Amino acid sequence: MTAMKILTEAELRRIVPLDLEAIACVEEAFHALATKAVAMPPILRLDIPEHRGEVDVKTAYVPGLDGFAIKISPGFFDNPKIGLPSTNGLMVLFSTRTGLVQAVLLDNGYLTDVRTAAAGAVAARHLCRPDAGVAAIFGAGMQAKLQLEALTLVRPIREARIWARDTARAAAAASELTAALGFPIRAEACGWAAVDGADVIVTTTPSETPVLKADWLQPGQHVTAMGSDAEHKNEIEPAVIAAADLYVADSLTQTRRLGELHHAIEAGLATASAGYRELGEIVAGRTPGRTGPDEITVADLTGTGIQDTAIATLACARAAAAGAGTTFES
Repeated sequence: MTAMKILTEAELRRIVPLDLEAIACVEEAFHALATKAVAMPPILRLDIPEHRGEVDVKTAYVPGLDGFAIKISPGFFDNPKIGLPSTNGLMVLFSTRTGLVQAVLLDNGYLTDVRTAAAGAVAARHLCRPDAGVAAIFGAGMQAKLQLEALTLVRPIREARIWARDTARAAAAASELTAALGFPIRAEACGWAAVDGADVIVTTTPSETPVLKADWLQPGQHVTAMGSDAEHKNEIEPAVIAAADLYVADSLTQTRRLGELHHAIEAGLATASAGYRELGEIVAGRTPGRTGPDEITVADLTGTGIQDTAIATLACARAAAAGAGTTFES
């Protein structure tokens, strides 16, 4: 007889908030990716274009961990029009020793939201100026809100601007976040106005055409692009990569194929063989991050399976400590 734990979204929201421990968990995953013999196969993706849908399957094995996660993550981007969230999904944690299922995490995409926001915080911690106080967020969905919240955990953010194609959603998000975070956040009708004077810019959209222009950028700014997790998505102009003093990928294998770097290579503004850095190498101290206050830095985050294994492992540890979840025996 074997036993596995089943955890619901409500339980996971209670025991795995976006906090410094979640950020540390994801930061350690980046460190492991640079320093351990991690097995992380390419992302499996199924496209369902007639419903603006896609399904990603990600996984990774990290030597030393007792479990590995397989995450199934649908994104159906017309769902908000019918009152449903655009993202969904679940994670399954398996034993690395026996392959048996240890836990099923019915998170409906919540853990992906947390680990993605935490990855943005890790990028900011290593690439933003330490005094970064003004943020510009592109997008008005759940990830836009979480990215801003994550930034406040690692940088002294005192002001933010939100731009989205849907100006009403941007205004609603700005109002909600001002109340939640306690500092002024305003919606901007123009992307350039959101970027002007910002210290850190985060793009969180599924856009297929660039929403961030290279000639908007100013010395000292940091850009985290986290929406381009498929070949057809493209949030920032390829010229942004060419203009940056430092470009950093979560996984160069992925960003050369489906990230913002992919579009810069196709445009002839970057080469696949260039010696770009990965965030894990910076976290591990193997290569420097930002080296001056006037550098323009870019983090290209496509989302990695190791982050899913890391957050699933954290969730199961917290569930055990809290006595959360339902045990199912078979």
